[in-house]
This record gives sequence, structure tokens and C-alpha cells, in this order.
Amino acid sequence: MNRLFLLAAPMMAVALGAVGMPAAALAQDAAAAAAAAPAAPALNGGDTAWMLVSTALVLMMTIPGLALFYGGMVRKMNVLATVMQSFAITCLVSVLWYVVGYSLAFTGTGAYIGGLDRLFLNGLDFSKAFVLGEATGAGVPTTIPEPVFMMFQMTFAIITPALITGAFADRMKFSSLLVFTTLWSIVVYAPIAHWVWYPSGFLFGMGVLDFAGGTVVHINAGVAGLVAALVIGKRKGYPKEAFMPHNLVLSLIGASLLWVGWFGFNAGSALTAGPRAGMAMAATHIATAGAAMGWLFAEWIVKGKPSILGIISGAVAGLVAVTPAAGFVDPTGAIIIGIVAGVICFWSATSLKHMLGYDDSLDAFGVHGVGGLIGAILTGVFAKMSVSNAEGAFAAVLQADPSATLGLLEGNAGAVWIQIQGVLYTMVWCAVATFVLLKVIDVVMGLRVDEDVERDGLDLALHGESIH
Repeated sequence: MNRLFLLAAPMMAVALGAVGMPAAALAQDAAAAAAAAPAAPALNGGDTAWMLVSTALVLMMTIPGLALFYGGMVRKMNVLATVMQSFAITCLVSVLWYVVGYSLAFTGTGAYIGGLDRLFLNGLDFSKAFVLGEATGAGVPTTIPEPVFMMFQMTFAIITPALITGAFADRMKFSSLLVFTTLWSIVVYAPIAHWVWYPSGFLFGMGVLDFAGGTVVHINAGVAGLVAALVIGKRKGYPKEAFMPHNLVLSLIGASLLWVGWFGFNAGSALTAGPRAGMAMAATHIATAGAAMGWLFAEWIVKGKPSILGIISGAVAGLVAVTPAAGFVDPTGAIIIGIVAGVICFWSATSLKHMLGYDDSLDAFGVHGVGGLIGAILTGVFAKMSVSNAEGAFAAVLQADPSATLGLLEGNAGAVWIQIQGVLYTMVWCAVATFVLLKVIDVVMGLRVDEDVERDGLDLALHGESIH
């Protein structure tokens, strides 16, 4: 999500506060900038075309990208059940987003949840450029029609619960998964998206930097995955039994599709086909390569051999970590974030979960939760005003005070603390709400498949199909 515009107003306060500009002067400058700004942006065909492509790329991340990535890592008897989860979630969340999800995330004037202005997408206007949060009186203009924005955001809402499934692979009932995804998308995902990416959201107002989903998508999914793994319990035989991947070629293809699709995820979050999108793409690619190499060499040193599973997991860790930072950092900041994420996520996926004794089957928390946490905090370190201003979002700030800063390395010491607060609010709400939802579902219909089903495989028992 933008991440270009998402910070204009709040970060004016953060950046200028760091250099001591009086509040009254800030208000006057903001008012003058608002008066000088065009009232109604025009639709831009190039921006719209780029966003249509980006939307398709992000959808490709879930189907087939994530489906193959996860599908290749489970045992042969659970491959169909695993890919089915990604495909079914894509269909289910698409309908939920149409009915109520988009409205709860991106309408209204509340600080914690949206309204019902777009229930069943009522009133969706495709004839003009969309102004995000127009009802708040401080809307942020775009140059694309609202249906395109809605669809782009739908793909984010789809992949987030799909990521969670990696934490409880091999053991959750399909019916319970559908109920959990429905409730979680409404109770957890929509509110957090509203907090971070909507002008009236309280984390937006605090100035939390999240260009494309470090908190909303990855920390959210990672924490939910950890809670789910703890509530559902360990796989039968874990950790003594070796749960070897069925087909790492599938996982490599899936990871490659995720990498390519992530350009839509991050560069598309500029909402324009301009300089900031180009920098976000460069940052994404460089961070991913750095993280893959970081994980590879860490594994090589610790285990004596570099593995395919390791290098593709490292690449995904880099994609995750750079997501909140992509539109705020330069290539040097990006590669540092990537390398740090690659090394730390290797440790979290291979050592931390064994130290703490939880069974995160496909490392949803170890990669997405930990990687998102690293990226969100380091965004506050490496964010640069010059990169963030690539589309002119901070023009009023720079005109008012050319020395305005954004990240810690630029002199804004408060940026990291703001990021930490955003992470903590996200983690707490996600953990508490996810735990309650899972417990209620467990009481009503049960979460886990029967022991014999888990032993013999989910494919045949749940879906009546198998791979021979």
C-alpha cells in the first residue's frame, strides 16, 4: 500500500518535530501546502496500467507462488491439502473483501476500524481518480480509479491468511481453516490494515512507516501462525521424526514466483509508475539477493553445506524484511536489511523454534514474523527523506525545512521508537484475537484432524484425492 502518501501528514510532524519546528509553524505550512495542492487529481493511464499489472503479480504470489512454495515442503501425502489451502483462501477472501473486508479497512473516519460505506462494494466509483480517506477531510489523492485500488488491496488481504497456513501444515481440519480465515480476515486483518494504511488510522497518525506490509501482512501473519502452532500443538512425531520436503523443485519454482510477484507487492505500493516505484523495485531485488546469500553462508558455516531449501528461505526472508522499507530506503540500506534478515531468520528457523519447543511447520513465524519485525524496525533506521520524496509526497516538508529528516541515520532518533510501537500494537492485537478465535473454533468444531488422518495423510481423508 502506499506508503508514498501514507506518511505525508504524520511524517511531517515526526520529521519536523525532530528538528524542533514549532507546531504552529507546521500547521501553517501544512495549511498552505493543502491550499496550493490540486483539489482533484486526474486519472493517469500509465499509473493505472502499472497497478493492474502489479495486482496480477501479487495475486500470482499466492496462486501459484505460495501454493507451490509450501506444497513442495510438506510430505507427499499432504501436498494436495496444502496447495488447496492457498487456492481456497484466495477464493474465500476475495468474496469476503467484496462483501465487507474492503469497507472495514478503507472507509470511515474511525481510528481503529472502518465503516460500511463500501459494503458489497456499494458506491465504488470507477469514473475518476480515487481519494483515499476522502470522508476524513484529509484524504490522500491518487491517480488511479478506486476499483483498481480495491483489487490491489484484495491481493494483500488474500496472501496474509494464506501465509499463516505454513505454521500448522499437516494437521488442521479444512473446515476449521475456512471458518478461521473468515473470522481472522474480518477481526484481525481489516482493523490492522485500517490502523496502518488509512488516513484516520491511529498508527498512520503516529507516523508508523510500512510501505507495503511489514506489519499488516508479515508480522500479522507470522504472529498468527505462531499462536496457531501453539494452540493446535505439535505434529505427531515432532521433533524426533524427520519431516522431509516432498519436492524442493516445486518449492524453488514457488519461491521464484514469489520473488517476481513481489515486485508488484512492493513497487506497486507506490501506486504510480514513477521514480519511487523504480527505487522500491531496486531495493526489493537487492535486499532479496543479500538475504539469500546471508542465509546460504550462515547455513554453510553452521551445517557444512548450503541447501536449496536454505537459499530459497533466505530469499523469502529478504523479500519480507524489505517490504516495509522498500519505498523509504536506498540500495545500501536495502542490502543491509536483507543480509541481517537472512542471518537472523536462519537462526530463528533452525534454532529458536527448537530452543522454545514450538512446531512452526514451514517457518511462517521464523521467516515472516521475524523477518517482518527486523524490516519494520530497520526501516526506522535507514529511511531517507530523499527516497520518500521521489514522488513529491514530502515536497511541503522539504520546502518548509530542507534539513527535515526521516530515519535514525538522518538524525531522527524517534523514528525507531515509532516503528517499535507499531510492531507491538500489531503483535498484541493479532496474538490476542487469534488466540480467542482459535479457542472458540476448537470448542465449537475442533481444529485438528484425527490422529489416523494425520498419520496417513490429509489428501485422501480431507479431499478424496492423492498423488501416486
